[in-house]
Amino acid sequence: QAQVLESGGGLVQPGGSLRLSCTASGLPFNDYAMAWFRQAPEKERETVACISRIGYTTYADSVKGRFTVSRDNAENTLYLQMNNLKPEDTAMYYCAANYLVCSDDSADFGYWGQGTQVTVSS
Repeated sequence: QAQVLESGGGLVQPGGSLRLSCTASGLPFNDYAMAWFRQAPEKERETVACISRIGYTTYADSVKGRFTVSRDNAENTLYLQMNNLKPEDTAMYYCAANYLVCSDDSADFGYWGQGTQVTVSS
């Protein structure tokens, strides 16, 4: 019954911004850490950002200062504000949920969305 759904991806120029959203249903959202992952062609899947149940955040070094992850527990929604986008940010972005805590191991995340494509190009 649990379902995770991302939205907000698209094509943007370098330096532009996008805001990704992720809605989760069928699970106790407040009991889960929520994370954004991304995977580009010919690259490994990597963690972009994670936010704890109470709002503590971590970021990949490559996005620090440019991306902001947030959550609205009342709406069961996760966000990723992406500013000053670069071509190397091009990837499929996935939303995922892990019980209680953030983890560097993507295998710990039991619930995944289908992904939303972000393409940064001139």
